[in-house]
Amino acid sequence: MFTRIFGKPKEGTTSAVATLDKLSETLEMLEKKEQVLLKKAAAEVEKAKEYTRAKNKRAAITCLKRKRLYEQQVEQLGNMQLRIHDQMIMLEGAKATTETVDALRSGASAMKAMQKATNIDNVDQTMDEINEQTENLKQIQEALSAPIGAAADFDEDELEAELEELEGAELEEQLLQPATTAPAAPVHVPAGKQPVRPAPQKNTAEEDELAALQAEMAL
Repeated sequence: MFTRIFGKPKEGTTSAVATLDKLSETLEMLEKKEQVLLKKAAAEVEKAKEYTRAKNKRAAITCLKRKRLYEQQVEQLGNMQLRIHDQMIMLEGAKATTETVDALRSGASAMKAMQKATNIDNVDQTMDEINEQTENLKQIQEALSAPIGAAADFDEDELEAELEELEGAELEEQLLQPATTAPAAPVHVPAGKQPVRPAPQKNTAEEDELAALQAEMAL
């Protein structure tokens, strides 16, 4: 049974659904019959009460007998309903199992197809192609950045030495330049006040001799 169901999961599922529908209809029919029989049994009880009040004992007993027969049929219908419930539960479980196996089979097929499309050989080949293209691009960039024409003949060591000489000459020139004094910052004078001029300093003896020597050289 299970082999037949699992071999054709879609047909098995359809068959299980149809069977469950049929069982559900049968169960509904049995429940209706049970309700009818219960009403008949209740009616016989009422008749038996009426015959009892009328002192008709034989008729009352006949009503009770018919009531018992109805109750027996109700009990049989109850057993039938219980069996149908059991069958429906088993079919629902089998249906769930079939659908689960079908889903697992579909997942396994999809995974197999994806693995076939992306096997290890294809992955290695793709990585080799990527590495090759990357190396080609690197070589192209190096070729484009390489100097061409007269610039290609320049010696990098000579250019470095010349640059060092220029830097040394620049440094030496900076050292030989006299130190310049920074201009005095302007003094802010409040409005209405004249700035106080500093008193002239007296010349020292050396400065006087230097001034006399310059006067003699001018003659």
